[in-house]
Amino acid sequence: MEESTIITGQFVRISQTFASIGERFIALLIDYILLGLYIYSTVALFSGITIPSNFSMFLFLAAVYLPVLLYSFLCETFNHGQSLGKKLMNIRVVKLDGSTPSMSSYLLRWFLFPIDVPFTGGLGVLVILLTKNSQRTGDLAAGTIVIKEKDYRKIHVSLDEFDYLTKNYRPTYPQATDLSLEQVGIITRTLQSRNKDRARRIVQLTMKVQGLLSVTPREDNQEAFLQTILRDYQYYALEEI
Repeated sequence: MEESTIITGQFVRISQTFASIGERFIALLIDYILLGLYIYSTVALFSGITIPSNFSMFLFLAAVYLPVLLYSFLCETFNHGQSLGKKLMNIRVVKLDGSTPSMSSYLLRWFLFPIDVPFTGGLGVLVILLTKNSQRTGDLAAGTIVIKEKDYRKIHVSLDEFDYLTKNYRPTYPQATDLSLEQVGIITRTLQSRNKDRARRIVQLTMKVQGLLSVTPREDNQEAFLQTILRDYQYYALEEI
């Protein structure tokens, strides 16, 4: 069972397992059954009603079939990436980084669905098998994946690693929020480095960070200062989640 692990810009580790083709097919089958029951019950309900004009017939057909046509788009947009079938199968549509897709992403998936299944005889199945992240054509275009719901919760579990930042932690340098993700990465790699010139690089990096953020270190040494800067950056990043 394929799984992906992502470290986001907010230092959150996301582990998510892709939904299998079988799970996605069963979810789609459930959706089709529910839609079939909806059409049957709606037509049966209005079968005894006389529709007086062509315009009224158009309105009737729109009322019956428009929800069917827009079903997956509306469900995924307003139910956090889940149709009823996906909800029953505990799978969900998310972005590649684990975040919630935008309405335009859901719309693109819905728009390209006919290419994946009805019009091409199941091209989407082949694309899912051949792509690294088990994506159909609509997923590739929208930058989405379908994952198991239980693994989506690992986003929240992973935040426990940063509990020390959310309970009694008091940031020292609010200016740390001005750092870019690339700059944070340089600081992290420097602190983790075991090269013989590590001490010299820490001194140089400390001077650059001081000038960039216009701060005066309060710590006893440069390494402690850089560690505090990283923790403060993580603290403010976690506040935004």
